[in-house]
Amino acid sequence: MTHTPSPRRRRARAAARTALLCAALLGLTAPTTVAVPATDKGPDGRGGRDCVRTERPHDPRARQVLDIARKAKDEFRLNSVELRVTVDGREVVTDALGESMTGVPAEPDMQFRAGSVAFAHIATGLLQLVEERKVRLDDTVERWLPDLPKADKITLRMLATNTTGLHDYVTDPAFLAELVAHPFRHWTPQDLLAFPLKHSFWYEPGTNWSYSHANYLLLSQALEKITGTGIDQFMKERVWKPLGLRHTQNNFTPEIPRPALHAFTSDRGFYEESTFWNPSWTTAPGAVITTDVCDLARSAQAVGSGELLSPRSYRTLLNPGTVGLGHATATCPATICLTQTEAAHFGLGVLVVNGWVVQNPSFSGYAAIQAYLPSKRLAIAVSSTKTANSPEGNNAEVIAERIAAKLAPGTPLSLD
Repeated sequence: MTHTPSPRRRRARAAARTALLCAALLGLTAPTTVAVPATDKGPDGRGGRDCVRTERPHDPRARQVLDIARKAKDEFRLNSVELRVTVDGREVVTDALGESMTGVPAEPDMQFRAGSVAFAHIATGLLQLVEERKVRLDDTVERWLPDLPKADKITLRMLATNTTGLHDYVTDPAFLAELVAHPFRHWTPQDLLAFPLKHSFWYEPGTNWSYSHANYLLLSQALEKITGTGIDQFMKERVWKPLGLRHTQNNFTPEIPRPALHAFTSDRGFYEESTFWNPSWTTAPGAVITTDVCDLARSAQAVGSGELLSPRSYRTLLNPGTVGLGHATATCPATICLTQTEAAHFGLGVLVVNGWVVQNPSFSGYAAIQAYLPSKRLAIAVSSTKTANSPEGNNAEVIAERIAAKLAPGTPLSLD
């Protein structure tokens, strides 16, 4: 689920982390010819496949996108690339290149791990609760998380915006050593929270910015107490069902619904399959999600446009007070407390980059990105998997950046 705010953080921590954890966070007119989708019916038992490759991509932009994807697949020696691009909700192109496994072609409806995309959905649901006056963003969390240190100072907003000062267990050497040695281990929230809670806070809650997976684990627990429902049902009722995300779901086990896109990685020093490594460490139980590339594009559009939110809540999603935060102190180095600027900052469960609204999960051989540019109503979704010779990092992110440069020149989707 690993999800980082910028490549600067990835570079700064490259020497300290293991390869198991890849980087993970942080006027276009309507087409003159509409891509014709296929009406493929498959044996998957879902009543027909509703995420299929574009049958005849006549739109010049579709050909440009596919050319970018094919070149990148070869350049980065990728196993697979799945992609979907829409404008104003209308398909430009959907396709899948390469293989899931040897001899098994990749298909657009194959399911993959979506990691931190769940954070965008959780944040959207939180803002809905605020609109309904069931909570306030600045409510402190001691009534829901009484055992959390500084719970009387930490607010829902701080958990959702990574301003609590809690350490990130994903960067803890002790956690990394255990994860590398035992990738099939099941982790409980108590197991995970033990790592950040053994450290002092980086800073007083609300006074700085630093990324921590612990924040959304705790936020999920608080939301379950507030609503009396599991975080999986919370997202299903408030986001997945209203948006028609039929193939986005939580998985309490390492299972991936069929058809599954298989992943492989060299993170432990040798190339091996990682499809069913246990993802319980990535976030709270109930928020460990899988999806397909069509749902990912729909999620990008809906979250990025604030479709489920009031205008006021949407503005909060894009900047909940994080712009201007982030600075090195005597207790928090610049590699941890990163500066949040208008051009690149963490919003409420999303990363905002030059106006693009982004989530970019990358872990255990899977990499993906959902990105939406409100000014162009342009949604880009890409998923990729690696061969033994693929470079490190989120290659799906690089492909999306190149697509954005072609379709929205002058508004770079760049995390550099």
